[in-house]
Amino acid sequence: MFGRRLGNRTNRAQRANPMAAVTVPPSAGVLSCRVLDPVNEPVRGAEFAVSDAMGRKVVSGGTDPFGSFMAAVPAGDYRLAVSAEGFAPYRASATVVESAHASLGDVTLQVAPRPQLPEPGEWEIEPTHSSIAFTARHIGLARVHGRFNTFAGALRVADRIEQSAMHVVIDASSIDTNVKMRDDHLRSADFLDVDRFPTLEFYSDRFVHKGGTRWGITGALSLHGVTRTVTLDAEYLGLGNGMEGETRAACRATTELHRDDFTVSWQTMLARGIAVVGSSVRIELDVQIVPKD
Repeated sequence: MFGRRLGNRTNRAQRANPMAAVTVPPSAGVLSCRVLDPVNEPVRGAEFAVSDAMGRKVVSGGTDPFGSFMAAVPAGDYRLAVSAEGFAPYRASATVVESAHASLGDVTLQVAPRPQLPEPGEWEIEPTHSSIAFTARHIGLARVHGRFNTFAGALRVADRIEQSAMHVVIDASSIDTNVKMRDDHLRSADFLDVDRFPTLEFYSDRFVHKGGTRWGITGALSLHGVTRTVTLDAEYLGLGNGMEGETRAACRATTELHRDDFTVSWQTMLARGIAVVGSSVRIELDVQIVPKD
């Protein structure tokens, strides 16, 4: 009972004096705000970044389940940027005084307009401004980064974007990690076995809107003679114009593949029992598409 009364007193003290909730070093103060949506509901997990007068990031993070954030920062002038999926970014300035609390109060985010979607019709990947990259673990510590240099893809945009379809073909032999010996090994029968399986192919006819600019693209990936269902977590970036005025659309997408799912199971172990190559590979795509001629 005594502990409960003490805890209640502590919570009341923190609400009355936010400085009590944060350890504040000498020459520092506290910066805080609460992030709300247009109907005054808290925005959980909104991303915030606090930069100093020189534009250097001082602290960043996400709001708590109540839409609040609080941080101790050195006394000075700051810029605060708040962003959340589906909302327009918010920016503000604040001055933090030593041993004082600078509160921006309630910050209300406005709903962002939905980016214009591509016109229905036939589109194709523009390889010059697109990339298909991957990252894999090496000996449990470092990451090896690579890419496929040669690929092509077509997208049929339907009147209802959810009914669209895409087909991407990747030249397996174009794998490139900037180390010839390693690339030759990746092309060998131990990994991609490009002589038997010269291409990787992805086909999808399921586009699911996940809110804001987020989409899920689910399809069949054929790799190393095995086909598995894979979902891309995609962010649609909108429409733009190229150097010659041509219309183009852009998106980013990621997914994670497990090598064993595609029977790419070669492995060797170091003396300490550490695997040389990690079991999963992260795929990252930056894609621009243009209308097909």
